[in-house]
Amino acid sequence: MSAGWYLRRLSRMGPREIGGRAGDALRRRRWRSSLPDSPGVTGARFTAVLPAGTTAAVPPDAAKRLIAEADRLMAGHAEFFGVVRDDMVDPDWCHDPKTGRRAPWGYAFDVPYRSEDTVGDIKQIWEPSRHQYLTVLAAAYAITGDERYAERVAEHLRSWWAANAPLRGVHWISGIELGIRLLSWVWIRRLLEGWPGAAGLFEDNPVALDQIWHHQRWLAAFPSRGSSANNHVIAEAAGQFAAACAFDWFPSSARWRADALRSLERHLRANTFGSGLNRELATEYHGLVLELGLAAVAEADAAGVPVPAPVRLVLLRMTDALAAVVDSRLRPPRQGDADDGHGLIVDGAGTDRWASLLATGDAVFGRLTWWPEVTGGDVRTPLLAALIRPGAIEVTRPASRPAHFADAGMTVLRGPEEIWCRCDGGPHGFLSIAAHAHADALSVEVRHDGVDVLADPGTYCYHGQPEWRRYFRSTLGHNTLQLDGDDQSASGGPFLWTRHARSRVLVADTSDTSVARWCAEHDGYQGSVHRRRVELTAASRELRIVDEVRGPKRSVRLAFHLGPAITADLVGNRAVLTWTGDGEERSAVLDLPGQLSWLAHRGESDPPLGWYSAGFGRKEPATTLVGTGSTDGTEGFVTVLGFGSQERT
Repeated sequence: MSAGWYLRRLSRMGPREIGGRAGDALRRRRWRSSLPDSPGVTGARFTAVLPAGTTAAVPPDAAKRLIAEADRLMAGHAEFFGVVRDDMVDPDWCHDPKTGRRAPWGYAFDVPYRSEDTVGDIKQIWEPSRHQYLTVLAAAYAITGDERYAERVAEHLRSWWAANAPLRGVHWISGIELGIRLLSWVWIRRLLEGWPGAAGLFEDNPVALDQIWHHQRWLAAFPSRGSSANNHVIAEAAGQFAAACAFDWFPSSARWRADALRSLERHLRANTFGSGLNRELATEYHGLVLELGLAAVAEADAAGVPVPAPVRLVLLRMTDALAAVVDSRLRPPRQGDADDGHGLIVDGAGTDRWASLLATGDAVFGRLTWWPEVTGGDVRTPLLAALIRPGAIEVTRPASRPAHFADAGMTVLRGPEEIWCRCDGGPHGFLSIAAHAHADALSVEVRHDGVDVLADPGTYCYHGQPEWRRYFRSTLGHNTLQLDGDDQSASGGPFLWTRHARSRVLVADTSDTSVARWCAEHDGYQGSVHRRRVELTAASRELRIVDEVRGPKRSVRLAFHLGPAITADLVGNRAVLTWTGDGEERSAVLDLPGQLSWLAHRGESDPPLGWYSAGFGRKEPATTLVGTGSTDGTEGFVTVLGFGSQERT
């Protein structure tokens, strides 16, 4: 990174964080030349097993998906972030198949992992080494008893341990990677319990013991700090805690366990609004944190370790909040960064992550009457439910489905025919750097029966492609208004915002079943205030958006990003939208502000415009309608989206 980036990053830290990072730097220098031996362990036993009969509760359809995925992996096939790999029979742990580069060897903290030219795409290298594909193979063994799966897991773990000595190479750089990897190892050992070679792979294996000890020593020494204490620190604490519970074999295990539990409690509370939504305002990280928290509680209950009441309370609130915001297809908002990160994977392809979390919430906390129905099944829910002890939590849960989350600034408007609209009037992001935020103040996201109509385009990438990173997190890359070509918040780097737009919700009235109303404003454009009003009228199935700018005359661009399934016929300032839903032809009409000149953009790369990213590393062309013009600060821009008729006037 440039010197300017380091100065900008330093400016977002407080004195305590600066002191902590200085101590980390000294410790890294010391560790370069003084790698201690792990303590000898004798008589270790793994006791955190699943109760007898647990796997019999796995639904047949979920087991079928799992076995199909395990067989693909056995054949060497996998896909990570849109890149198909056929080398997973014997993977090279430091090779990036996307760029063809191989991460350099050496002292871990010397590896320039942010440089794609040197290392390759770091996400492509790190993801297989989270070993979550091995938890899938281990789960396949637990369900079928087929030892081929267990033997492949053992081969790959021994290969990884041999190729990645402690503090050497790219896999010893990031705490979130170490934390999730430890959690995977705990579950691999648990799921292989019936295999005769399980003890020889783990507790009777000096190499495994050395790796487990060094992972925990690393996490105890280098926790994410201050402005970086987001989902990373929760993954670090959850992995450390899980390992210290299940692999309770070292002199430091009790201390590591206690410290990790304190960190987990503190940061779960800090990362979560009182309403239950994640403070990063990045929905996929809500899912990641919830998965990590549930997995940590499962380890505590399996080991008989008391869990502070606030931990379960936060997880309960997170689950209720998730149930509240999903659409008719159980899809949550597409807000902020998303990198397809999971806490624990034991399911096959095609399993609905959000349905799985709601099913687990039902099993652990009990569903409320207003929760959406969950159909289908998954593997993870019965496994977690077998370990987590259900119990009453002293809290009043919502009597009806919440629509407005005041602390998070999120409001969900719902209308007939499964019309769903998310309105964003919340904080820019979490902590001083708001690492996973997008410049999306006052943006809207609209779906019809689960189909993206006005879509949040997503994330696509983190490192290595700065022009695409800038676009997908920009104001122009969202359904909101841009002035003078500027973002509402100022970016200082791919995970750094140096100035945050401040938003406030003025109206959030969802009590009227005939008309739902929302209004908010933000101050991100210095010298001007952008205010937006949204009304959803049930009888006419019409969404009305009014944008006003208070301040001097400025150039304006108003963008509406359509989902990839939507075809648009734009004539003047009217776009007829068509798509197929449930086998039926659907339509809507988008009447756009006449003061602006409108163009349709699709799949443009210089500069990027007109794209949709369904998942990390993947993008596809989609239509974006952009209106350009100017404002004198008094006249509003009116947009009307009407569903089901092309004859509106």
